This record gives sequence, C-alpha cells and structure tokens, in this order.
Amino acid sequence: MTATTQEFAPAKINLTLHVTGQRSDGYHLLDSLVVFADVGDGLAAQLGGLSLSVTGPFAQGVPTGPENSILKAAALLGVDGQFHLTKNLPHPAGIGGGSADAAAAVRALCHLTGQSLPPPQALLPLGADMPVCLSPRPQRMTSIGEDVAPVEALHPMWVVLVNPGVPTPTGPIFNALPTKNNPPMGPVPHFASLHDQLAWLREQRNDLEPPARTLCPEIAEVLAAITATDAGLARMSGSGATCFGLYTSEAAANTAAAQLSRSNWWTRAAKVL
Repeated sequence: MTATTQEFAPAKINLTLHVTGQRSDGYHLLDSLVVFADVGDGLAAQLGGLSLSVTGPFAQGVPTGPENSILKAAALLGVDGQFHLTKNLPHPAGIGGGSADAAAAVRALCHLTGQSLPPPQALLPLGADMPVCLSPRPQRMTSIGEDVAPVEALHPMWVVLVNPGVPTPTGPIFNALPTKNNPPMGPVPHFASLHDQLAWLREQRNDLEPPARTLCPEIAEVLAAITATDAGLARMSGSGATCFGLYTSEAAANTAAAQLSRSNWWTRAAKVL
C-alpha cells in the first residue's frame, strides 16, 4: 500500500513589507516580517506518477498542469508525486497561496523520500515567497526573498483575514510605487509585551498598500472596516487584496470577524502561528 502524507499550507501574512530598492534585473528588494496563520490549504501526497487534483471552495481557476507551483516543486526536487489539494484560501490574494502549497509539496516529498529539506534559497526559482513558506514560522525575509531568518518568538496574536474578492495586479502595483528606495525595518526588538509588539508594528509599513488602494479601491474599504473594529493594527498583506487586523484575544478576533462578514468578502479569524 502506497504511503500518503498530509501537509498543511498555512496563510502567509506580511506584517510589514518595506520595498528598499530595485535591482538592475527588475527584481525588487524587500524587508518583511512574515508570520503564518492556522487557516490554510491542505495537501495530500504520495509517491509515484505525477498528477494533481484540486477540490475545495477555491478550486476553480487552479491549474492542474505543469504550470502549477506544486508540480513545479516536484520537478525541482526530481521526485514524482500524486497530489490532492484542498484549496481553502482565495487566490491570488497576497497570503502565500501557490507558494504555500508548493512549499507543502516540498515538505511532503522530503518526508516520503527521507531526504532533508533543501536550503530555502534553492526554492527561489519557484517564486519570491517560496523560501519563507518552506518553514511556516515567524521570519524576516530580505533581499528578493531568498534571505530568511527566524525571529524571536512573538507574543500570541489573533488575526482576521479579509479578502474583498477582487484581483490585484502585482506588476502595476510595484510600478506605481512613487519610490523604490524606502527605509528598511531596522532591528526587530525584543517585545516586553503584546502592547509593545503592536506599537512597533504600527510604526512599520507595507509600501505596496498606498498604490494598491489607488488601483483597487475595495482595499481601502476593507481597511476602513477593520479599523472600525477593536483591531490593534489594520494593514494589507503582500500585494493584496487580502487585508488583516490583529487582535489581543481569540474572542476579540471572532467578534471582529462577525462584524466584518459580507456576502462578497472572504473573512476568517485565526491564530498567528
């Protein structure tokens, strides 16, 4: 009987996203504090053959051919696998999506074959978010995404993710940045309390948020709605359109999620991992 393994592909959240430059080859330099939430996609994998099937609320539109990031990850490792993806996260949405799924495929195949995980930098050809998604824990991501380093354990937080169901064009958002050379974060301090942690995060930025608001007015609407709740911080993740609010308790997050429920918005309360 062929062994099957299950992997969780959690939503990635850019608590901060500073765009600090642009290389001559067009790649943008980033400085981002990244965390993950306990909501995400599920991936089942077994060795043999090479195939992908997809179900779930956001299965529509997910390619199942060689262009899918999961099958690209298998090709990069040189291991054939049969995969079934349960797609629970909207896409594309600024919360990892395909990169989280592909990273889950890498972990699954390494588990099934007994090989060690590749260095994060080896996964950069699959996407800038791949290195940070390989180990879903709080990390600082710099350069074009290939430099990742764990950060000291953060105080527990809860999050509400809200996606208005509209696409955001990543390329035009980057192109609309008024400047590509913005200040980096500086050292991530040791936080004496959750209050200090949230205060420091509020001093940081997502440099893609202003152009995204202009190109996608629904983002401004979502952020205003999150701000009207008991959120300690309201910000956009990645290049959008998913936005998030941070909360000090599970009860506060669940209350906010209920307040933010709209028929055309995807809204989930979760714990930050």
